[in-house]
Amino acid sequence: MADKKDHIGLSDTHNSRGIELADRGWLDEAVSEFRKAIELDPESAHAHDNLATVLAEKKHFRESLSEYLRAIELEPDSATAHYNLACFLATNATEMAIAEYREAIEEEPDYPDAHVNLALVLVDQGELAEAKKELELAVGLAPEDSLPRHELASLAMEEGDFRSAIAHLKEVVRLSPDDYEGWLDLGVCYAQKGIYSEAESAYERARTLNPSDPLLTYDQAALYAQWGRAAEAKRLLGQAIAADPTKVRGWLGSDPMFDSLKGDPDFEALAHGG
Repeated sequence: MADKKDHIGLSDTHNSRGIELADRGWLDEAVSEFRKAIELDPESAHAHDNLATVLAEKKHFRESLSEYLRAIELEPDSATAHYNLACFLATNATEMAIAEYREAIEEEPDYPDAHVNLALVLVDQGELAEAKKELELAVGLAPEDSLPRHELASLAMEEGDFRSAIAHLKEVVRLSPDDYEGWLDLGVCYAQKGIYSEAESAYERARTLNPSDPLLTYDQAALYAQWGRAAEAKRLLGQAIAADPTKVRGWLGSDPMFDSLKGDPDFEALAHGG
C-alpha cells in the first residue's frame, strides 16, 4: 500500500513538473513528464488530460484524442474532462479531419471520395484553390461519377465562373439525368450568363423532377424578371411566396435579378405582403 502511495505521490510530482514545462512552452519535455506520471499511476486522469492538451498543441491529434477519452473513461463524472474534450473537438476537429483525409490519400492516392471530402473541408476553410485541385483529381479518378463534377461546378459558381460551371453541370446532368440539383444549378448558371432560353429549359427539366420546390419557382421567376417577362415573373413569384413567404421574401431583399420590377405595384405587394 505504501509503495502504491509513493508511486501516486511521485506521479503527481511529474504531473506538476509537466504543467510547469508546458506553461513555459517546453512541450517535448512536458510530454516526457506526463508520460512518467502515467507510467507511475496509469489511473491518473489529470495526467492523461494534461498529456492530451500538450499533444494537441503539437498537433498529434489521434494521440491527443485517445488521451482525452482515457481521462473521461477514468473519471466519467468529471465536468472538466468533458469540457476539455469538447474544447479539443471545437478547436481541432477540422484540422484533424484534413490531416486524416491527407493520410488516407497518401496511403491510397486513387481514392476519389477522400479527394472530394478533403475538398469540401478546404472550401469551408476558404482554401478554394487547393479545393479545386482536389476536385479535379477526383474527377480524373472517377470520370463517370457526377458528384465530384457537381462539387467542382458549385465551387466555380461560388467564384462567379459561370462558364466553367455550365460545362461541368452539362456533364453532371448527362451522367445523372435525374439529378434535380444539377438541372437547377444549370438553370441558375445559364440565367447568370444571360442565356435565357437554355435556363428556361433547365428549369423545366428540374420541374419534372421536383415541382413543389419553392426555390425552383423563385429562380424561374427571377429568370423571367431578368428576361423582361414581368407577368410570368410575378405569377411564379406569387407561387413561391405562397409556399414559403418568410424565406422567399428574405431572398428578395438582396436579389438584384428583380430590380426591373421594383416600383411595380403588384411586385411591391408580393415583396412586402401588401
